[in-house]
Amino acid sequence: MPGPTKKRGSLVIKALARGEISRLEIERAAGNVLYLVDRTKGLNGPPESPERANDNAYTSKLIRQAGVEGLTLLKNEGGLLPIKHAQKIAVIGPNAKRAIAGGGGSAKVNPYYTVSPFEGIQANTTAKLLYAQGCDTSKWLPLASKFCETSNGDQGVILEFYRGDRFKGEPVSVQHKKTTDLYLWDSAPKAVLPDFSFKVKTTIRPKTTGLHTLSFSSVGPGRLFLNGELFIDNWNWTEEGEAMFEDSQDVIKSVFLPADQPVELLVESTSEVRPASKIPIEGSHKYGGCRIGYQEENKVDLLAEAVEAAKAADVAVVLVGLDNEWESEGYDRQSMDLPKDGSQDRLVQGVLEANPNTIVINQSGAPVAMPWADRVPAILQAWYQGQEAGNALADVLFGRQSPSGKLPTTFPIRLEDNPTFHNWPGENMKVVYGEGIFVGYKHYERMHLRPLFPFGHGLTYTTFEYGKVEISDTVLGESDTLLVTVSITNTGDVAAHEVVQAYIRDVKSRLPRPEKELQAFAKVFLEPGESKIVDLLLNKHSVGYYDTSLQAWIAEEGWFDVLIGASSVDIRSSVSFEVTDSFTWIF
Repeated sequence: MPGPTKKRGSLVIKALARGEISRLEIERAAGNVLYLVDRTKGLNGPPESPERANDNAYTSKLIRQAGVEGLTLLKNEGGLLPIKHAQKIAVIGPNAKRAIAGGGGSAKVNPYYTVSPFEGIQANTTAKLLYAQGCDTSKWLPLASKFCETSNGDQGVILEFYRGDRFKGEPVSVQHKKTTDLYLWDSAPKAVLPDFSFKVKTTIRPKTTGLHTLSFSSVGPGRLFLNGELFIDNWNWTEEGEAMFEDSQDVIKSVFLPADQPVELLVESTSEVRPASKIPIEGSHKYGGCRIGYQEENKVDLLAEAVEAAKAADVAVVLVGLDNEWESEGYDRQSMDLPKDGSQDRLVQGVLEANPNTIVINQSGAPVAMPWADRVPAILQAWYQGQEAGNALADVLFGRQSPSGKLPTTFPIRLEDNPTFHNWPGENMKVVYGEGIFVGYKHYERMHLRPLFPFGHGLTYTTFEYGKVEISDTVLGESDTLLVTVSITNTGDVAAHEVVQAYIRDVKSRLPRPEKELQAFAKVFLEPGESKIVDLLLNKHSVGYYDTSLQAWIAEEGWFDVLIGASSVDIRSSVSFEVTDSFTWIF
């Protein structure tokens, strides 16, 4: 649903023959799919319209604004941000000229266009920009794509598909691919499934002379030839890689190549399952595919180059972080450290020593370790912000808009502080979820662990004053809704959003409860000097918890505190209410 049945069809038929499943159950399951299709698009309707582009100014503006409001200012000592009056800005880092629109795997999409941080900064300032990469953070070698050309002179490779796994006869299908990311999850021609072989043919034309490096991984057996000679033999691989496509580890090998001298590259691979020890009883062939990487020898000291750029600038903007290779489905990060091998941490330290006016911008979808956080004056968490990321970043860097994001997760100081550290990955393929309800900020507060940056934290370019909290009633009944109101005033000189957070503390409970739990929040936009009343709603779900002895949810009698704050640790005011009689419910 959708796609070929592969081994599922034959297994269902065998289960039916053994009496493990009935014909009625199979038909009911198939009917569920057909009912869904009929309800959503119709079984006998017209064919779907061809996919079309919808790139428009309104959506671009919306994406840019969403990016601005998601940017989270973690630290801003001395008002280093926004950048003002800088004549020279050093834009440094492995993510500076890369447009990282989103994460990997199923989170990866193809935007209409992208704006890198460097491009966004360049388009939004008249200051002179000094660029340096600083370090290399590629998890795998970069794809060979841009160095590859077909016999017609087009960028990319030619794929030839053959029936059977022995490359016999004429190819059944010939395709042109612009990329050397050639995992064939669902793109091999139906005519050759399930057991097929394929060849990849292209010419690599080095841009420089040097000891250049190629990498090769394959899902099935594979081998890579250069100018007709076997260069990498991966036919009987046994060590598995991390990609979700069940491929081998990258095999990396270097070779001296002169500039502009074409090199014929050929890959032979099949859909046979590898490693051989994992060939299942049902079906010895899968989808196949491979990945070809290529990187030319870099003779530049990237760190020294970055330090020199920082010394020459009024302010240094360092863009570090992860990308869709390090953060993806199918595998976990092995560390909270910025990849790779400490190079990004050394880069931040080197730039900071060269220029105290250093702003670090981290792009990642999750927390990273920041051993330099106490020394860097300004830190901005940029996440992955889509195709307008560079422009949204520039809007915040130069003060056209204030950042207003709040952390949806705690940033711990170190990996060992995490609530799951002792439980994951468990033993013998079993995980004991020993942290229970004490996850996130609830864990850090229970253990009295200071986080690097707390849940809900996020600064702006202004200041907010929280007024007195009012509550509509001091008693909460089973069908009641309580209205909590608080006045918020922008006491600075910059218009900005504030996210007001309401946490509930159960003063006394029969069972262990967190110190407090977020139960309501509201976002308000305020001009300088402006005040607004913020409304926050609470009900039984705000105080209830599931009691396994009752097999029901319970709102326990007693007093509850409503803690109003700008983050989980920045509580500004409070008010209390009571549940006079316990009551339970089930969903």
